[in-house]
Amino acid sequence: MKQLMKMWNPWWTEGKVPASKKRISRPETLETILKLLDIREVICITGVRRCGKSTVMYQAIDHLIGKGVKPENILYFNLDEPFEDKSIGLLDRIFGEYIEIHVPKGRKYIFLDEIQNIKDWEQWVKKFYDLYGEEIKFVLTGSNSSMLSDQLSTLLTGRMITQHVFPLSFKEYLDFEGFELKDPDIQRNEILHYFNKYLFKGGFPEVVLEDDMDINHLRLTEYFNSILLRDIVVGRNIRESAKLIELANYSLSNVSTLLSYSKISNATGLSVNSLKEYLLYLEQAYLIYQLNFFSYSVKDSISIKMPKKVYCIDNGLRNSAAFTFSADEGRLAENLAFVELKRRKVEFFYWKEKREVDFVVKGIDGALTGINCTCTDHIRQGEINALLEFKEHFGEKVSGLILLTKNLEKKENDISYVPLWKWVLGTR
Repeated sequence: MKQLMKMWNPWWTEGKVPASKKRISRPETLETILKLLDIREVICITGVRRCGKSTVMYQAIDHLIGKGVKPENILYFNLDEPFEDKSIGLLDRIFGEYIEIHVPKGRKYIFLDEIQNIKDWEQWVKKFYDLYGEEIKFVLTGSNSSMLSDQLSTLLTGRMITQHVFPLSFKEYLDFEGFELKDPDIQRNEILHYFNKYLFKGGFPEVVLEDDMDINHLRLTEYFNSILLRDIVVGRNIRESAKLIELANYSLSNVSTLLSYSKISNATGLSVNSLKEYLLYLEQAYLIYQLNFFSYSVKDSISIKMPKKVYCIDNGLRNSAAFTFSADEGRLAENLAFVELKRRKVEFFYWKEKREVDFVVKGIDGALTGINCTCTDHIRQGEINALLEFKEHFGEKVSGLILLTKNLEKKENDISYVPLWKWVLGTR
């Protein structure tokens, strides 16, 4: 254990975090987490596997050392390793060995990676949080939203702040590519070159940094299998693992499509009850999301009778696992827009009457914005009519209509035509 801890905490001997651990900075993702290091509450960093949570941890450790925190006052431990003991006794042992090595004075920073692998971890964290007070600062990561269960919420109410990490945004992707964004209009052609790559490649950091397509396909396939097998099949003791994998493949093959539970049940052979349970597990592992129909009636919005729209956390992951033989640009564009809306932490839905509006964003004041997404500048009249029908239906409650395009930019009939690449950059 001591040898393992020294290996995972090279700053104890070197006085700094190795460059290989810090990788490329993600200021957008890191900024809020760094602010939270000074307060008492536990920081819980959640997100899909391999999205960069561990790297964010290392960057936070580097920040602390840069601020003058003694390296021996910082402990990092990876709980994703195949330890035989997955009880809170392992956490007791880790902490005890750490204190024995250093006997650190003052505030100690404890970074525990993939904490969800330890049964009843929340009880251990609460005990040490209450016992040591300001003397200990916990920073945790987890790859499953079930770690934010009702039990956890009760145990750590007022003691924990959660930050969600996504795969790279397009702006972060440009940083990883070494592209300096100055003026989007002047740099339009260069940005489009990178955007077309990002649309298909996705934003997993290791994938972005690798140019070999075959290696990336193998890597993304491994991510997909790891999410299913380690986070769901093993973690949930799933017996119908083949059915779960089939459901995941089916979901990723049909991103942005309206799907009823009965339709998915017929396609996968799963009962509706098993289907709902398995879709929840896929959501909790951050692989997919389900989008509800917009209605002012919550009962209607979440009704089992209303079809859902399914999306994937990352286009690259989707392409590696989906059963598809076409470029699918339109679906990928809509999936990208969905993930961007999730990243912006807004409340949103889809809407459909005669025609369909891809996304309805509901503001804090109740104002509605309708968004349709295309991947072309040759706009079908149906896309326009859907937004106009939406405005006619909801009247004054509608504050904006947006049609995301490939490169077309204008305003016409109360609809703002915005290039998708500009919209995800936040420059429009």
